[in-house]
Amino acid sequence: MELSLLASLIFQLRAQNQVLKKGVVDEQANSASLKEQLKMKDQSLRKLQQEMDSLTFRNQQLAKRVELLQDELALSEAKGKKNKKSAESSSQLSQEQKSVFNEDLQKKIEENERLHILFFEADEQHKRLEAELRTRLEVLETDAAQHQAVVDSLTRKYTDTVEKLQNDKAKLEIKSQTLEREAKDCRLRTEECQQQLKNLQAALGSRLEESLCIINEKVPFNDTSTYCLGLGFLFNFGYLAGQALAFVQELVTALLNFHTYTEQKVQIFPIDSATDAISPLNQKFSQYLHENASYVRPLEEGMLHLFESITEDTVTVLETAAKLKAFSEHLASYLCFLRKILPYQLKSLEEECESSLCTAALRARNMELHRDMKRFTAVFEKLHTYVSLLALPSTKPEGLLRTNYGLVFTNIAVTLHGFHDTLKDISKHYSQKATLEQDVPTATQKLITTNDCILSSVVALTNGVGKIASFFSNNLDHFTTSLSYGPKGGTEFISPLSAECMLQYKKKAVAYMKSLKKPCADSVPYEEALANRRVLLSSTESREGLAQQVQQSLEKIAKLEQEKEHWMLEAQLAKIKLEKENQKLKNSLSGHLTETIQEHSVLPNVAEQKQETTEKSPREPIKSTSLIGMLTITTDNEKAPDVESREDLIKNHYMARIAELTSHLQLADSKSVHFHAECRALAKRLSLAEKSKESLTEELKLASQNTSRLQDELMTTKRSYEDQLSMMSDHLCSMNETLTKQREEIDTLKMTSKVSLSKKIRFED
Repeated sequence: MELSLLASLIFQLRAQNQVLKKGVVDEQANSASLKEQLKMKDQSLRKLQQEMDSLTFRNQQLAKRVELLQDELALSEAKGKKNKKSAESSSQLSQEQKSVFNEDLQKKIEENERLHILFFEADEQHKRLEAELRTRLEVLETDAAQHQAVVDSLTRKYTDTVEKLQNDKAKLEIKSQTLEREAKDCRLRTEECQQQLKNLQAALGSRLEESLCIINEKVPFNDTSTYCLGLGFLFNFGYLAGQALAFVQELVTALLNFHTYTEQKVQIFPIDSATDAISPLNQKFSQYLHENASYVRPLEEGMLHLFESITEDTVTVLETAAKLKAFSEHLASYLCFLRKILPYQLKSLEEECESSLCTAALRARNMELHRDMKRFTAVFEKLHTYVSLLALPSTKPEGLLRTNYGLVFTNIAVTLHGFHDTLKDISKHYSQKATLEQDVPTATQKLITTNDCILSSVVALTNGVGKIASFFSNNLDHFTTSLSYGPKGGTEFISPLSAECMLQYKKKAVAYMKSLKKPCADSVPYEEALANRRVLLSSTESREGLAQQVQQSLEKIAKLEQEKEHWMLEAQLAKIKLEKENQKLKNSLSGHLTETIQEHSVLPNVAEQKQETTEKSPREPIKSTSLIGMLTITTDNEKAPDVESREDLIKNHYMARIAELTSHLQLADSKSVHFHAECRALAKRLSLAEKSKESLTEELKLASQNTSRLQDELMTTKRSYEDQLSMMSDHLCSMNETLTKQREEIDTLKMTSKVSLSKKIRFED
């Protein structure tokens, strides 16, 4: 993007440079033409000046001649006085001379007039030329000023563009950094999304497995050839019952809030109980509304008991749903509560309409709510009727035919949609009523808050009933087709007892199918395999590494076999030595026993004393130590040590020692293999990191080269524009110098013309 901006800027500057070059060339041509015209005018002025010089010289000659003639005339007049005669004789000659002089003077006068005309024409031409030159000078000065302004504007523009480009470059760098950070954030988000996707896939897979397991358990066989075993697939109502329970809980919460906030509203409007006593009607209405929890809570409890009665081990149909009767009874008690409070609610609205604070619009809204509350109670009456009909098959099977099940469920769906529409109207009218009550002069913040709470509870009630209506409509087919059960191709009805038998057979079939399933072998989890994929690619899981590990393990096995044979031989030798030592020990013990018997027969007192000392002092064990451990021997004079127990003790000691050494050896070998594998993996990772580092350094070099190249191009363009500006400034300076020279020449011409005019004036004078 920065390169494209630089290219467009360079293109614009080049176009402007061409325009400036063209203007400079035109100005040079104009200056050349002006120089030629100036040369022509200089030549004409020089010719005129030469003519003026020649005329002045001729005038001087004529003046001198006139003076000479005047001198001669004066001499002649003097001579005439002296000699009148000679005057008379020479009068004829003087008249001739006078006529000659008059003719000559006439010629001189005519020539002078002609010269005056020529001088006047030359002066007019000079003035005209001077005016033209002045106008041209002014035009050139204005052009120079305009060109200077253009140059200044271009320089400012170029400096502004350079600064703008630098700022754009800085902004682009900042933007690139922000984009890089955003890219990193996007990568992290994509990784998180991928992880979430994996988790969702795993969760969906587990749910699919659970559903498949449920299907396999629920439908182990589907045999319709035999009538008694031809029970079709029963719809699982556990999930639907759970949804219905959640919706009923929301409905119960909304009804509790609605009745509670209505009680608060009755206490504060149109008369506040804190400041004045309310009417007996509203007191009774408030008292009844205060008991709403005892009628609304049992609805949730009845639905909860119905949900708990639906299990996978039971057949859930209308004939077996005994808890539906209890729910119907709770709904009947709530309907009685609504019938009890309806007259008070209607009278309370009428009393509010009769209040002085009630406007016409508020009275209209109250009357609309009056009608809506009647519809509200009527809807609950319809629902109670249909629910009581659904509860009949569990108590009185003949009370409702199986053919009418679908009609009852359809009517319930229609009633729920009508209930939803009624609540929409209540919400709409109550919101209008609340806005009108805010404009009442005596409206308090408590009233506004209570109205908002009632409106929110009505909205929650509307949403809950809408959910129930859509839920019932969406699952209407399941309710109408699956709540009765029988053979898949038959039309007869199977009793609940036969259905229980079918469930027992079904459990046996599920157990049989489970016994046929074989457990799958354990494998590496998919997440662990994905996590170790990178390590597997760069660690010792290659073919060469595995081959080396196998070869090393074979060598270790061979060494262990050799050591095993060595230790077997050592054990045999130790066993032989043990037998010899046992034989020697037996011989020594037998000799010792004979000597003690003799001593007892000879010295009974000494034996008694020794016996007392042995009884007083405890038996001291004899310890024998060796390189393989420590062996403890307890001496007993009465019983000989058991040889077999000693052999077992030594054998167990050797075996434990050998097992301990082999475990230590195996642990050391496994650690060494693990460390070797880690070293190889780290070496490969280091090589990969070095390769990535080299690639990154190359990319960094390319980026630095690109930046340096762009900076060089920017500097060259800047220098070229600076050179062009300097050339233009030099050209303008030269033009200014030429203009100053022309001004000086014009000033000199003015001076010469003034001098010539002054001379002419003097000559004329």
